[in-house]
Amino acid sequence: MHTKNLKIIPLGGLGEFGMNCLALRWEDDIIVIDAGLMFPESELLGVDVVVPDITYLIENKACVRAIILTHGHQDHIGGLSWLLSELKVPVYGTEFTLAYVEGNLEENQLLDETELIEITPKEKFTIGPFTIEPIHVTHSLVDCVALAIDTPVGVVIHTGDFKIDLSPLDDRPFDLHTFAEYGKRGVLALLQDSTNVERSGYTPGERAVIPRLDEIFSRAKKKLFFSCFSSSIYRIRIAMDLARSHGRKVAVVGRSMMESTEIAQDLGYLNLPPGLVINPGQMRDFPPEQLMVLISGTQGEPMSALSRAAVDNHKHAHIDAGDTVILSSRIIPGNEKSIFRVIDHLYRRDAQVICDDGASGLIHVSGHGSQEEMRLLINLVRPKFFVPVHGDYRYLRHHANIAMETGAVEHAIVIEDGDVLELDQNDARQKDKVTAGRVLIDSGSTNDVVEDLVIRDRRILSEDGIVLAVLAINKRTGKVDRTPEVVMRGFGGADITDQAREVVLKTLDSLTGEEKTDYGMVKEKVRVELKRLVQKTTGRRPLILPVIMEV
Repeated sequence: MHTKNLKIIPLGGLGEFGMNCLALRWEDDIIVIDAGLMFPESELLGVDVVVPDITYLIENKACVRAIILTHGHQDHIGGLSWLLSELKVPVYGTEFTLAYVEGNLEENQLLDETELIEITPKEKFTIGPFTIEPIHVTHSLVDCVALAIDTPVGVVIHTGDFKIDLSPLDDRPFDLHTFAEYGKRGVLALLQDSTNVERSGYTPGERAVIPRLDEIFSRAKKKLFFSCFSSSIYRIRIAMDLARSHGRKVAVVGRSMMESTEIAQDLGYLNLPPGLVINPGQMRDFPPEQLMVLISGTQGEPMSALSRAAVDNHKHAHIDAGDTVILSSRIIPGNEKSIFRVIDHLYRRDAQVICDDGASGLIHVSGHGSQEEMRLLINLVRPKFFVPVHGDYRYLRHHANIAMETGAVEHAIVIEDGDVLELDQNDARQKDKVTAGRVLIDSGSTNDVVEDLVIRDRRILSEDGIVLAVLAINKRTGKVDRTPEVVMRGFGGADITDQAREVVLKTLDSLTGEEKTDYGMVKEKVRVELKRLVQKTTGRRPLILPVIMEV
């Protein structure tokens, strides 16, 4: 695969939300940007997480030099253990990102054998033919970077997830200046986050939520429960500052929330006055109007702290009538049912529930830039080629159109997972495809990877049920020793059980002596005939399992 072209090869995140992973290749050197996961849709029964298919990287593992992380959200780092189980390469990331990564790797027994290298905005580093400069960007998480990658054919900029916030809480604004400097020098390609491409205007900064939240805090008469993404360090800081100014102690409840606040404190992103945070066990020592509970579970996860508190099944967090619950986050598509179920339980407890309805002020803002921020960055960078990343296909297409409308881009190219985009100084074209797709992980099984066949069987079981036909065959004579047992579950087929037994007996009688000795043949013939009967009489297509017992 020797070539004088730069290759951009997305392995996840282009054609879906989440699972972000992209390879950049020059001859025999590959760097990987991000290693994310996505959470399964409802039809992926029993699957815990979905990670990118990295067959291409495994086939070229001798060429993979490093994995570089833009920030610490799960859709960018959650698949890292999956990659590192196959590729023993160093991982580059900012201080906060690596702090998140360490916990993930330790859980998977990979921390000791993985080299973690800290990167800092404006400090360049070199990997093979690539010289990379991290550029500070603002997002809903702290310590996020875009990557300006100097390659033999020009500069490629990958924005990572971003919004342009010029007055963030940590006083580290989006670094427009460095983007503009690269724009003056000349940029070959810009890969830009497409998440909010359907939103016009600008995304409000994080401070925009303070007035409405301050009003809610001032009106809350009893305990106040505040739930947001555990990675939303800015939002956590706002909640803690408001708790302090309104004379409330803070109890942090939920494993992910406790881990995030500890990391943020250790790294200086949360400076909490002594005595503000109390142990959850101390809540009973304070009157309700002096308590704020910072609680995880904003997406209605079944075993999260908020879900358990909503049904009064949490050791420390008890939601009583008159308490206020703030859900300061967006609803991730697919989580609606579980979130609304938790909200229903909260209403049953007679709590006041405040969601992001936008009617009387913001309690949540997105971490992704809207259309005007996208245009602003494109006009600053003025790339020769534009490649939208992160999102469903319609988002990528829409984003490409917006880029071309700015007049600052020569060509906008929409590619998807597995496409190989080849670039030189003058040309960019999609020339090839590599293996890409999704790998389904079921962490409860002995073999973590779930095959498509397993998912298909689970779907059939959930929708159409199962038929078990148990045959007792005499191994000396080859004859059926007793009446076959037929068990039907998951559909209304009980009334055809007798017919099913007759079908099995007739099928066995029709077999030749030679066929009866081939149990694989016996099973298949029984399966086909039972399938025909069930489909004809019930319209169902259940999973049919003939079982042969030798007696």
